[in-house]
Amino acid sequence: MRLLICLLTITFSTSVAFADVSSDDDGKLRIIVFGAHPDDAEYRAGGCAVKWSRLGHHVKLVSVTNGDIGHWSMSGGALAKRRTEEVRKASEIMNTTSEVVDIHDGELMPTLENRRIITRLIREWKADVVIAHRPWDYHPDHRYVGVLVQDASFMVAVPFFCPDVPALKKNPVFLYSSDRFKNPYPFKADIAVSIDDAFETKVAAIAELESQVFDGGALGNEETAAKSPPARMKDLRLEMVREVWNNRSENEAANYRDSLVRWYGEERGNAVKYAETFEICEYGAQPSDDEIRRLFPFFDEPNKAVEAVEADNASLDGPSDRNSSDNSKRELNRNAG
Repeated sequence: MRLLICLLTITFSTSVAFADVSSDDDGKLRIIVFGAHPDDAEYRAGGCAVKWSRLGHHVKLVSVTNGDIGHWSMSGGALAKRRTEEVRKASEIMNTTSEVVDIHDGELMPTLENRRIITRLIREWKADVVIAHRPWDYHPDHRYVGVLVQDASFMVAVPFFCPDVPALKKNPVFLYSSDRFKNPYPFKADIAVSIDDAFETKVAAIAELESQVFDGGALGNEETAAKSPPARMKDLRLEMVREVWNNRSENEAANYRDSLVRWYGEERGNAVKYAETFEICEYGAQPSDDEIRRLFPFFDEPNKAVEAVEADNASLDGPSDRNSSDNSKRELNRNAG
């Protein structure tokens, strides 16, 4: 009976997936990020997704609803199809896998059926790391993604829960993405990652989310859309996204500077310009610092801002005939951070 119920869940809870799923026994990390809508995972963890994928690790970004009411002038199947295509394009840029679950936007509930969907997705991906919203958020879909992932955190290892998909032998590390909410307690940045070297790729990916970024999503209007550059003006669109996310990502780094310093050291941590941060969920595997460094293999990477400062310092003891263009390049590197 349990097997039949799981099979029925598969039948009626369809999803659309993109990109090839690489071998799960290649020794690379496997990360799955859950967002409520076709944009949330990209917003919350797009920079880290880029960094993981560049190292050959496997990242899947899942929207738990199809986003079919997330626009001020269109809805239904046409919007769901549009937003699914948007995240597909974003994943192409980030070299990640994208999946959109066919649950109506605004109607997600923490049901047994949906717990099975989340459990299956985590198992099928054989995840080492699972990232989701905290279950305290302004949007009910965000909250219930957090609840569903919490509820799946134990069940992924229980063999006879949805037994048609093998249970995980090792519980993943479950993480929350950052938010600004204070009750019942503020977000805690247990892990802080510099995305300085992934920022432009994240910007390019987010620029593909046209219905949200340039049309204004559910709370937009004709005026919002009219103020956005047309699709043919790609550079202006990128500049618009860059300005918004420059502010957001700089604020994240500034707000959680102590965590950046903890993971990168004082000099490099203070030089980080853009960051993404995560809180360790008390359910699932509880990682040591060494395990976090294995799962986030970024902390020993050179920081461009620090390199620029070191180059300037070295030049004080070097030949005095360096030309002004070299100095200008170092200044640009330092400003780029």
